[in-house]
Amino acid sequence: MDNIIELAARVGQALKEKGLLLATAESCTGGGVAQAVTEIAGSSAWFERGFVTYSNAAKTELLDVPAALIERHGAVSEEVAAAMALGALGNSRAQLALSTTGIAGPGGAVPGKPVGTVCFGWARADSARTERLVFAGDRRLVREQTVAHALRGVLLFLEEA
Repeated sequence: MDNIIELAARVGQALKEKGLLLATAESCTGGGVAQAVTEIAGSSAWFERGFVTYSNAAKTELLDVPAALIERHGAVSEEVAAAMALGALGNSRAQLALSTTGIAGPGGAVPGKPVGTVCFGWARADSARTERLVFAGDRRLVREQTVAHALRGVLLFLEEA
């Protein structure tokens, strides 16, 4: 697995080169992505803000995720991940946002969504992309893999721009 701090530095360099700001909307990672990017000196030049929206109410109140969307698809869904990323864009000055929502474990599994299920969202004004993965390992490993994948996703999303 890529070193998370090295990934964060690469994300920062790519954002700085494009003159873009990043916002994060995190649930299962509890601010882990924001922590990783703020480990990089000078990150205030490219990291705008982070939202830790662990509860469904926080997703609705801070990110404008419709409660009906959460009710229909569940908090751990690509639909909610997309809405979280778009909500982070709409409630910040950032031009690019990422989101994480998942089941880090050891409990919380539901039919069709085992422990380790994580949904990601990446968004900018003109497009959004989502992904659903299932990671192996304990709570710490699931969260670490999620942070690393979210950062790699920013790099891919920037390449597509």
